[in-house]
Amino acid sequence: MGAEVDATQFTREDRKRHRDKVRKGLDVLARMLTESRFDFERPMAGLEIELNLVDTDCQPAMRNAEVLAAIADPSFQTELGRFNIEINVAPRRLVDFGFSDFEQSVRKSLNDADPRAKAIGAHLVVIGILPTLMPHHVTLESVSENPRYSLLDQQIFAARGEDLEIIIDGVERLAMVSNTIMPEAACTSTQVHLQVSPDDFAGYWNAAQAIAGVQVAVGANSPFLFGKQLVAESRIPLFEQSTDTRSEELKAQGVRPRVWFGERWITSIFDLFEENSRYFPALLPISSDEDPVAVLDSGGVPRLDELRLHNGTIYRWNRPVYDVSGESPHLRVENRVLPAGPTVLDTMANAAFFAGLVRALANDDRPIWTQMSFQAAQENFVSGIRHGINAEVYWPQVGQVRVAELVVRKLLPMAADGLRQWEADEAEIGRLLDIIERRCLRTANGATWQVAEVARREQAGESREDALRGMLGSYMPRMHSNEPVHTWEVP
Repeated sequence: MGAEVDATQFTREDRKRHRDKVRKGLDVLARMLTESRFDFERPMAGLEIELNLVDTDCQPAMRNAEVLAAIADPSFQTELGRFNIEINVAPRRLVDFGFSDFEQSVRKSLNDADPRAKAIGAHLVVIGILPTLMPHHVTLESVSENPRYSLLDQQIFAARGEDLEIIIDGVERLAMVSNTIMPEAACTSTQVHLQVSPDDFAGYWNAAQAIAGVQVAVGANSPFLFGKQLVAESRIPLFEQSTDTRSEELKAQGVRPRVWFGERWITSIFDLFEENSRYFPALLPISSDEDPVAVLDSGGVPRLDELRLHNGTIYRWNRPVYDVSGESPHLRVENRVLPAGPTVLDTMANAAFFAGLVRALANDDRPIWTQMSFQAAQENFVSGIRHGINAEVYWPQVGQVRVAELVVRKLLPMAADGLRQWEADEAEIGRLLDIIERRCLRTANGATWQVAEVARREQAGESREDALRGMLGSYMPRMHSNEPVHTWEVP
């Protein structure tokens, strides 16, 4: 979805041509996998972090175009809502001090950007869901100016044929109807990209699926949505429902959702792209003039624009990515389960835990996906979303266990071993994984801090609206301090 789009309407011929090009791209990808044409000798990692904009009263600031113009940094880009922007961090290797390089790069970018945003009355917030966001902030008028977002909104509702109903039952209950996908703009995420070889891709993806519930439990930072306290990571059910193209009848028929955990372990990246082609109609049937077969036959690198665009409108929590850098094609696992924040240092700890753990699990002599069912991984995901760091999950040879205990006793040593396989520096491994360990020992993360701070304020007599605004006002200086969230004290 990063590309600009010109079309605003699509014909039947557009859709047929696009489907044919997706299928041709799938055939070409199969050839490339067979012929080992991918770059993976020096694997890179990347980060994307979505941000919110607020005004001086901690209310959403619908000014992303002005803020981006003021920041004037190409690493910052627009996002769905006028109160969103995104920072794309230049990829680098994890060897030696790769995570420290990431941290310094992100902090420098944010430290440079924030004063420029403040100069026009906006502040940057790194958080899973903006607590002061309310339903009246997520209307069609709040869609970013970039036409691709309006087009995506139109196509999703054309596929649905009816308004969107969002129902989330948690500590409290949210029930609302929307005539736009804009509620999805409330979801601000961190995406971690790991470049892997074709032969290793299935192992990394399976491992990422197996630990998704643990990841979201430890990193939860989105307990409030539209004034309601819902689940520890409310961003995930919101995203699942706000981009659902299915009517109730299609759900009853078992049609797959576009925001999808999946339904099975895989043996190749091809499995995922083939599922995308087989199960999901195109939302944006835009076709290029490239003949990928001719490009490949001539020794070139096909861009596979249709396959990539289609893949970008299917929101797997661990997404397969085919991309071309220079003249070299490569494959990535894009991990999408983590919320943004609370601090840059917490973000780096989450990323290190993920990168180390998936590498260790993918290279294990007895892979995790041979010891647990896919359904168990999905149930762990649901538990992590709902209960956060207090969740219970299933783990092979352990059984049902509190996620904090599982992480401290079993998963952190594995993550450390995996980071050593990435050739990360020992001091960096200790520093980042210590943050994860202390979160677990204190059962404290962004979600628990937000809930405790709002409860404290409400007990002091504040309304929910004032408590949420006050909590965000307390959150922001702590976010900028870069002191990890487990050290934050509720006064």
